[in-house]
Amino acid sequence: MAFRCQRDSYAREFTTSVVACCPAELQTDAGGKKEVLRGFHVVLEDTLLFPEGGGQPDDRGTINDIPVLRVTRRGAQADHFTQTPLSPGSQVQVQVDWERRFDHMQQHSGQHLITAVADHLFGLKTTSWELGRLRSIIELDSPSVTAEQVAAIEQSVNEKIRNRLPVTVRELSLDDPEVEQVRGRGLPDDHAGPIRVITIEGVDSNMCCGTHVSNLSDLQVIKILGTEKGKKNKTNLMFLAGNRVLKWMERSHGTEKALTTLLKCGAEEHVEAVKKLQNSIKLLQKEEPSLLQFHSLTSTWISCLFPLSRKEGDSEFMNIIANEIGSEETLLLLTVGDEKGAGLFLLSGPAEAVETLGPRVAEILEGKGAGKKGRFQGKATKMSRRAEVQALLQDYVSTQSAEE
Repeated sequence: MAFRCQRDSYAREFTTSVVACCPAELQTDAGGKKEVLRGFHVVLEDTLLFPEGGGQPDDRGTINDIPVLRVTRRGAQADHFTQTPLSPGSQVQVQVDWERRFDHMQQHSGQHLITAVADHLFGLKTTSWELGRLRSIIELDSPSVTAEQVAAIEQSVNEKIRNRLPVTVRELSLDDPEVEQVRGRGLPDDHAGPIRVITIEGVDSNMCCGTHVSNLSDLQVIKILGTEKGKKNKTNLMFLAGNRVLKWMERSHGTEKALTTLLKCGAEEHVEAVKKLQNSIKLLQKEEPSLLQFHSLTSTWISCLFPLSRKEGDSEFMNIIANEIGSEETLLLLTVGDEKGAGLFLLSGPAEAVETLGPRVAEILEGKGAGKKGRFQGKATKMSRRAEVQALLQDYVSTQSAEE
């Protein structure tokens, strides 16, 4: 006989009786730290909590509000590990952690659907699968799966979800001729009782002990995250189903918002902005000897001018350098671009000096700019006049030093 959780995967609580309770131990591994818990294996007349099996993790829940830390199958019965004993013969109320259960139902039924579609469309056979904590993995018996195949599988499974195909559970006896027509990877050695067959109408029939949705519409949506090389010429396909897709989108949206704030650009420009940052870092690394020399100068001079010009770079590159080595006592002139053409410039330093000199720098370079708080930057059309700018700034520094 199947457990109550297998007969009705949507049941959240029910009453049953305790058959047995004996001392037991549970090995745990939390954050790499192994620990042995002492407690009890409780056997119930029937159970609402699914024991681990078929690639699906076990349920969590309570028996009379006592937490169940593990559920394992032993032949035709389930052992519930608790740290509080329960009296044999007593009536108990069993409740399942519904969020965890429904998540497992969505992932498991999603795996059945993907497996059937991948086989039907491309002859890609599933050899194993894993229902992970954050994502699930289907191992396909193929050394490679193309991006086009992945896209076709994803499109097909979501069409079937929108078609609201029913999912039914039947029990067959071992000698039923229909068993030979049902897909499956064999039964465990200690299997007892009838064989459960999960059928997605018009799509697939498969032997399975797990909990499943009753209609594909409960899967909501399936997102295939991609593939990676597996073991022994296999390919691993990673996917999310149902609420996991929504949580993944929430995390991705949060990351997108954070990047938008950091990069100061829209989401569609994130990749290009990161590429520019990478290029700026490479250029900055090339400037390390000059920057070290500058730091040596500023350690002995109260006020100085540090000019730096490079053909390659952008405004982000200049801002990185200004943030790294700029100070309120030093005039820093940065330019990027072809000396014979147009380019960009940045002047930073004492706020009063930058406010006075910034517009004059833009005028000499025949460009436009703006500034605030000790920084003035803009575009120039005559980079060939950079020497005039440097002379202007040097005269200002010399005048200031003489007055001091």
